[in-house]
Amino acid sequence: MTPHGFFHWNELATKDVEAAKKFFGETVGWTFSGMEMENGMYWVAMDGDKPIGGIMAMEGPHFEGQSPHWTSYLSVDDVDARIEKTTANGGEVVMPAFDVPHVGRIAMIKDPTGAKLGIITPAVNPPS
Repeated sequence: MTPHGFFHWNELATKDVEAAKKFFGETVGWTFSGMEMENGMYWVAMDGDKPIGGIMAMEGPHFEGQSPHWTSYLSVDDVDARIEKTTANGGEVVMPAFDVPHVGRIAMIKDPTGAKLGIITPAVNPPS
């Protein structure tokens, strides 16, 4: 498990998943494994047999007006406690905490400078 305070995951939201998969496959050699999710297909980027990031389509109203972008997720010991610290220290909760089975508890925050970041308390025993 990724230690508290270290970056845990990176995720690309894009309007053209196939173009992104082709680019990163040819540029850095990633392969992709699809996972059916509630909001559509999620593509796990693989370096050999190691999952290293994800790609998803920018579909739905929460992506309106956004450009394609990468989101980084910082591993934290307790998402809910860190949300309290976020707001107490001038940050903002962009997306409240939610659970992703076998992945962990996630929230999206914004620091006082306006930069968005995901935080995650990874699942204790994720499937391998």
